Amino acid sequence: MDAPSDLPYDGRRADALITVTARSAAGSAAQTPSAEILIMDRSLSMSGYKLEEAKRAMCAAIDTLRDGTLLGIVAGNHQADVIFPTTGGLARVDAWTREDAKLRVAGQLSEGGTAIGQWLARARRLFATVESPGTVRHAVLYTDGKNEHETPEQLGEILTMCTDRFVCHARGLGEDWHYTELLRVTEALHGTADAVVTISDLTEDFTRLMREAQQIVVPRVYLGLRLNSRFELAFVRQTRPVQAELVARQQQDGETHVPLGSWPAESRQYQISLRFEPDSLTVDETLRAVRVTLHAEFPDGARQPCSESAAMVVCRRSTPGPGIVPSPHLTRVEDERELGMAIRACADAHRLGDLDRADRELRLAIGLATSLGDTKHLEQLREVAADGPDGRLQVRRNVSRGQIQRMGIDSTKTTDGPVDPHHLPPHDSGLPRVCPRCGTTSTSPTAKFCEECGHRFADAGAAGGPLDGS
Repeated sequence: MDAPSDLPYDGRRADALITVTARSAAGSAAQTPSAEILIMDRSLSMSGYKLEEAKRAMCAAIDTLRDGTLLGIVAGNHQADVIFPTTGGLARVDAWTREDAKLRVAGQLSEGGTAIGQWLARARRLFATVESPGTVRHAVLYTDGKNEHETPEQLGEILTMCTDRFVCHARGLGEDWHYTELLRVTEALHGTADAVVTISDLTEDFTRLMREAQQIVVPRVYLGLRLNSRFELAFVRQTRPVQAELVARQQQDGETHVPLGSWPAESRQYQISLRFEPDSLTVDETLRAVRVTLHAEFPDGARQPCSESAAMVVCRRSTPGPGIVPSPHLTRVEDERELGMAIRACADAHRLGDLDRADRELRLAIGLATSLGDTKHLEQLREVAADGPDGRLQVRRNVSRGQIQRMGIDSTKTTDGPVDPHHLPPHDSGLPRVCPRCGTTSTSPTAKFCEECGHRFADAGAAGGPLDGS
């Protein structure tokens, strides 16, 4: 736990970062019961080459599953049909059922529209037939289109019902889907979302997801929070390896449990934020704001602590806010969140045809990525950027929809930490321009105008020359 202990005199918020690490358990994965549901989009837009490649990926995923895994396959368009097994529930994978499942996949034809919520609701009902407690429940889906045959509210209701029932990863094929819909799914169901612009890449991606799913030993993990009565829970967010708002809450024996899903060997980081009234805390009094315990679902289905508890201890000081040094790790997390919002704002503005706003958000995002040393996002942003007529960076006017979709869906991904500035990808030479009127630093050394106030820079500040002075 990383939690600054000193609170400013006038503060109303206390934050902590919590890192949870899952390590490999040799031999345990094969003994853990698991259920897998593959969800394939068979809507009309999936006709031809796309559907054939998707079938190939589905069959490769089936071949990757170990014997004994419970398997179900849902084929979806504006409705959802269970195409395997045909006898109801889920079927155990063996040589015969594996071939039967692949034949069912191969026989699918493209027709109808898209209703992702219906697909997930069908998967939830299939998972509900699993009687063995402590079963790892895992699903993957792909789609190539927008969720046009149900409302956002309908999808939201279904996601609420599916939360903490199973983990689901989502993939967007080609360019015609919408990244925000997939992020809604994976945020609620603790999965990952990715763009598969090259359809043939889906096979490798699905087989990797199956291998990772078979490494999972613990079916469900929960963050248990026992709050001091003077504090309220404001929010819980996942901050690494992807950002996600965790809104589900459960009450268990006086603790608030936040579902975290399940995952193979990796570390995940979470931010918890507490609210309080300043006058409820005595100055220089040290107290425990919250006790944090990690809980897991065990093979018998019981939920039990799986870690030592950690206490978030705070003390209200007589110093006002500006006098308290903020945590650099929490500051970085907040800056990364701002970067993600700027990238999504750029993608959304471009989709709506508001190119001026898209350009402004792009420049903001590039500036934030540069200051964070975030090379992955910086490279991606510079791939869609070009110098405009006025010398300022703008979104390339011939950028593909697929690039914008990938940029949006990758906006929630975070890095492990800053990269040395010398290792940042090159773009323009020279120093950035500093506006003598408002003090704003430009994102391009060749800028002719200030991005904030519109002040025209002097020629002396051209690339490679001195910065504009006041």
